[in-house]
Amino acid sequence: MSAMAQRNRLIDLGDGISLEVIRERENLLIGRKEIEGLVYHGGKGTPSLPALREKLAKSFGVNLNQLYIRSLKTEYGISRSKILFHIYKTPRVANEYEPKYVIERNKTLQEEIEEAEKKEKKG
Repeated sequence: MSAMAQRNRLIDLGDGISLEVIRERENLLIGRKEIEGLVYHGGKGTPSLPALREKLAKSFGVNLNQLYIRSLKTEYGISRSKILFHIYKTPRVANEYEPKYVIERNKTLQEEIEEAEKKEKKG
């Protein structure tokens, strides 16, 4: 599908949050989709990155380790945020290309707990 075919596709993420896909680009060289859009969060605060990441992964039918939110900027006075996120073909490719700070910022509580347990077992 071309970027024009994807224009203005609206996806319900649940809990009063929806995503309007503005642009979707397939980056074949890296092996990822680069998606820009608008997140509508109807009168609520901006959703946290980990919570939004889980909703997006479920909606796009991918593993959580394949999706990373690069930026989420809320517009002043409106319950709408601009979003840019990447969906990788495999978690290995995601770890290769996503900066360490983006991976850390996107961690869910469950991922942090699992990481702490692994460190505890080693130490």
